[in-house]
Amino acid sequence: MAILQCSSSSLFLTTSSQTPFSSSSLKKTPFLGFSVFSASSSSKPQFRTNSTAPVLCKSKDSAAVHIPVDQRWMFEESEINGPDIWNTTWYPKAADHVNTDKPWYIVDATDKILGRLASTIAIHIRGKNLATYTPSVDMGAFVIVVNAEKVAVSGKKRSQKLYRRHSGRPGGMKVETFDQLQKRIPERIIEHAVYGMLPKGPLGRALRNHLKVYAGPTHPHEAQKPIELPIRDKRIQMQ
Repeated sequence: MAILQCSSSSLFLTTSSQTPFSSSSLKKTPFLGFSVFSASSSSKPQFRTNSTAPVLCKSKDSAAVHIPVDQRWMFEESEINGPDIWNTTWYPKAADHVNTDKPWYIVDATDKILGRLASTIAIHIRGKNLATYTPSVDMGAFVIVVNAEKVAVSGKKRSQKLYRRHSGRPGGMKVETFDQLQKRIPERIIEHAVYGMLPKGPLGRALRNHLKVYAGPTHPHEAQKPIELPIRDKRIQMQ
C-alpha cells in the first residue's frame, strides 16, 4: 500500500464498493459494548486533496526540488570550505594558547597578604587580565612564587587558621595550624590558596601546572626569563 506524504490540508477518504460506514463494516465487540468500524480488505485508502490547498509531496529525485532564489546564496560551493558566516563570536584556537608562547611571571611573597596574593596569581593563571579571556580555555600565564615561607596573614590566623588532610583510613584526620604548616611545608600554603580559586575539573587540574612555588629566593626557571608580576592592589603588602 503506497502512501504519499502530503500537507495537513489533505483529506483521507476510502474508495470501496460500499459506503464508508455501512452496516456490514460495523461490528459489535463484547468488551467495548458499542459498534466499531472495521475497514474491509478490499478497501484501498488513498489521499485526496482540496481544490484550494496545494499539495507538497516528497520526491524521490532530490535534484527536482528547487531552492528558492533568495536562499541560493546559502548553498554556494564557495561557502562550504570558507569562513563561518553564522558564528561571528571569536573563540580561541589551539594556536592561540600554546604553552611555549605564554609569558612567565615571578613574585616575591615576602610580607605579602596570603589571600590578596593568591587572588592576583589566580587571575593571571586563568588569563582574566587578557582581552582574549575565555572561561573554558587555558589562556593564562605561568607564575613563579619565591620566598613562600615569608608570606603573611592578618589577625590571629597564624594560630586559628587550620589545614586538614585525611589519610583515607578511619581516624586518619590530620589538623595543622598555619604556623605549623608554614614551618613544615611552606609551599603548600600558597598552593592551597591558589588552587581554591581555580576551576574544578580537567581545566583546573591543567592550570595547577602553571603555578611554581619555592621556599627561598632561587628557582630553576631562569631559561623562561620571567618578568615581575604586575600587582595593582597596594594593600597586598603587609604594613
